[in-house]
Formats: sequence, structure tokens, C-alpha cells
Amino acid sequence: MSLTHFPAMLTSETEGWSDIERSHPPARSLMFGLVMPLSIIPPAMVAFAELAYPGAIFPLSVPAMTGGQLLASGIVLFAVQLAMVSFMAMLIQRMTSDQDHDPGYEKAYTLAAIAPVPLWLSSLALFVPSLTVNVLVVVAAWFASAALIRHGVRPLLKVNDERKAHYISNLVTATGVMAWFALMIISAALLSVLHGLAAMF
Repeated sequence: MSLTHFPAMLTSETEGWSDIERSHPPARSLMFGLVMPLSIIPPAMVAFAELAYPGAIFPLSVPAMTGGQLLASGIVLFAVQLAMVSFMAMLIQRMTSDQDHDPGYEKAYTLAAIAPVPLWLSSLALFVPSLTVNVLVVVAAWFASAALIRHGVRPLLKVNDERKAHYISNLVTATGVMAWFALMIISAALLSVLHGLAAMF
């Protein structure tokens, strides 16, 4: 699967999706080939922003964290992202099963792995030391993720009924938003703890 497919997948239920369906990527391959590499980007970019211009994007992170603190927070954020994708895959399978259709865990994991790609890539905006720019990029990434979910439910999960597909996509999107906010809360709490430790020592 290539990232070059993603622009077309935002607006089509066939372009890119049909290639993924034909290849039947197993969850393990997606985890090592897509989820893990892209999950490295947010913690790496947070570390870059903290070291390059502390306080410019994260106003509460002053003084800047040490390299060890950034490494610790990055490892936790990376692990939480991996767990979140697996958790979303289980929820997608459950939501689809509630609509009398079980796509299997592999298909559910495929959608759970593809949907957050825009959010992972949006962290590259941290190269720009502006909170406003980063907020706008994240909002745009959320719309893109919602579009991927909306156009991926029918081809990946094989939900032929348009009404059911629309309902499932709305549920998955809403759950994804809550999961993302939970991830942000965890990350903010971790940063706060690490800054408190830095102030003590």
C-alpha cells in the first residue's frame, strides 16, 4: 500500500481501496509497515518542537524538557498510539457486528490503521512554530480522516447497505474523535508530570 493512494481515497470508494482489498494486508504487516513508522512521527516532531522553539507551540512546556524526558514521553506516546489502533479495530469490528455483519478483525484493523494517517502526517506541521497553523492543520487532518472512514467502510468492511455503512462510519468517526482527545489528555498529563519533575530537580 502506497501513501500516493490516499488523496484519491478521500473522495472515492474504489480508487486505492480496491487495491487494498485485493492485497488483503494482514494486521501484522500493517502494524509494522504503516502504523509503527507513522506513529513515530508525532513524538519525534514534539521532541523537535520542544528543542527547537520551546513554548512557541506548547505554551505550558516552559522550561523545555530535557532529552531524557522527551524520550520517555515519546516512548509512551508511541505505545499509546499502537494500542489505540488495535483498540479501534476491535471497536470497528464490534460496531459492524451490531449491524449484523462481521468483517473480521483483519479488515477492521485495516480501516483502523488507514483512518489516522492524516493525523499522523499532520504532526509535520510542528516544523512551523505557530499554534494557530498547527490547530488548522489538525482540523483539516480530522476532516480527511473522517473522509477516509466514510469511503472505507463499504469497500473494506463489505457493508453493502448504504444506510448501515453511513451509520457505522458516523459511529467510528465519533469514537475516533473521543479516542484522539483521550490520547491528547494522556499526552498533556504526561508532559505536565515530566515538567513537574524537571522543576523539582
